[in-house]
Amino acid sequence: MSNHIGTLREQGLHAALKQHLAQAGDRFEQEVDGYQVDILRGDLLIEIQTGNFSALRRKLAALLEEHHVLLVYPIAQSKWILRQDNDGRQVARRKSPKRGRVEDIFEQLLYIPAITAHPNFAFKAVLTEQEEVWRDDGAGSWRRKHWSITERRLLEVVAEHDFTDVGDYLRLLPPGLGTPFTHKQLAEALGATVRQSTRISYCLRKMGLLEECGWQGRELLLATSAHKDE
Repeated sequence: MSNHIGTLREQGLHAALKQHLAQAGDRFEQEVDGYQVDILRGDLLIEIQTGNFSALRRKLAALLEEHHVLLVYPIAQSKWILRQDNDGRQVARRKSPKRGRVEDIFEQLLYIPAITAHPNFAFKAVLTEQEEVWRDDGAGSWRRKHWSITERRLLEVVAEHDFTDVGDYLRLLPPGLGTPFTHKQLAEALGATVRQSTRISYCLRKMGLLEECGWQGRELLLATSAHKDE
């Protein structure tokens, strides 16, 4: 049996991204070493993941031993919420105040930080405008007052960011950030929360790009590995 990762509610977004990425000669939904991959392009395997990366660890570890793998992840830079009643009729549409950014990749990369350093691995973050369909069926999360997310739709691809080498992830550190720095300083430079900056530093440390270099009071000091080698 092939191992396919995906959920029904993400098929609209997933299918649209596949169409966006497609090139002449690509083959779709191919089985490779017992796993189903989204796109086979010559010797390159392309996997589109719209959800949690934790489910990908075993699949990626197995495929990277013999193949080059490009992992593609969409981030909703802007998002519309379309509400439907239980019969699928539209009742409202509004723009979400939340805005995604490329640094959001670390929310998922924290599940596979070691894999990013594999020489056969590459990563693409796709910033998008999306539409999320909510249905008033009483079966959803309590956080959404039991509205279910039934579909995610791609409206537009805004930008793409490619990470072909582990060092590319350092480009996401703010250029004005001093060295060494604390999680609080990183958060302020990014305009993010300390929780987000902690996750970023965790990933970069696991990638071998950041190192702990002491304490400033109760705050951990961090420096890029390249800086410490100077």
